[in-house]
Parts: sequence; structure tokens; C-alpha cells
Amino acid sequence: MKLYDSLRAPNPRRVRWFLAEKGVEDQLEIINLDILKQEHRDPGFLAKAGLANIPALEIDDETTITESVAICRYLESLFPEPNMFGRDAKETAVIEMWTRRAEMMLATPLMLAVRHSHPALAALEKQIPEIAESNKAGATRALKVFERRLGESAFIGGDRVTIADILAACSIDFSRMARFAIPDEAPNVKRWYEAMQARPAAKAGTGA
Repeated sequence: MKLYDSLRAPNPRRVRWFLAEKGVEDQLEIINLDILKQEHRDPGFLAKAGLANIPALEIDDETTITESVAICRYLESLFPEPNMFGRDAKETAVIEMWTRRAEMMLATPLMLAVRHSHPALAALEKQIPEIAESNKAGATRALKVFERRLGESAFIGGDRVTIADILAACSIDFSRMARFAIPDEAPNVKRWYEAMQARPAAKAGTGA
């Protein structure tokens, strides 16, 4: 298997972190693409992936999967432990619910905030400062939902780290490029975030 990766983007980091939690990084060939040089738009890559999306997991000559959560689901089926998506119907549904919330309420707005505010990304699209500020405000409001959740649970998905935690932590890390920070009014989120950053897998692919 080949994993097309980029150290500049948050979604590939989700997969690197996921692999590190499972301890199977050496099971894939990692191919780094520079998105600022638009290597993800190369015709050879597009022929495999179908879209200019990173990460992409090339399974064989016929099949390449994009979308980070889909890639992680596939890898979970190959390397089921430690479990990151749920052990039974109820737990799987709860983790899926919080994964979707992390994606829609945190990851998407924070990604848009960075894309529309960081100078280095102006080469990729026309930046609109109002979009950045609106999405930062939306993510700040969303943290109230996660603050309540983390007041009753050690991690977002339940009593252990799951894909939901990886999504949320990678998004908050990336958001520092937009000068976003967890407010003091969210102590449970801060506690959780510090615990996530202390995990050895948090350094996966960061060069740390």
C-alpha cells in the first residue's frame, strides 16, 4: 500500500496519527506531496485518486481511497487493535456521532479560517478575511459542546482515544496558523487537548 501524504495539511496528519496509535506506520510506503507546489494536481496522481485530495491510499492498481476517515476505516479493518471506531453497535454509533461533530463543527470551520487568513495559502485560493473570522467564531461556539462532553468523558468518543479525538486534535493544532486558541472558559477541552498532545502518536510525521 502507498499513502500519499503532505506535511503541510491537517487531513493527512489524521492518518499518520491513526497509524502511530496502532503502531503500524511501517506497513505503508509514504509518498510526500508538496501542496504549495500543487503536486497533488499532477496528472499522474489525479489518474489514481480522481480528485486533487490528500491523503490518498493506493491499495492496488485499481483502487485508491481518498478522504481521511475512509482511509482510517479501511486500515482499522486490517489492523483492528487498538480499536478506534467502536467495539459494538452502540459504541460505534456514539463514536461516529462525535466524529461527525468534530468534522463539521471544528475541523471544517478551522480549516476555512486558516485557508482564508494564512499568507502562505493565498497562492491556492482567493482569501476573504470575513470568511476566516466567521469560521473562527463558529469554532469557538462549537467548543462549548465539546466542553460539556469532556466534562463527562475522558475523551470525545468515550473512555479511550478514538478517531473522533484524532480529528479534533489535528484540527485545533492546524488552527494555530489562524491564531486560534482554546479559551480559558473551556478547561475540560484544555485538559483533553494537553492529554492528546502528550501522547507519543501526536508527534507522528511532525518532525518532532
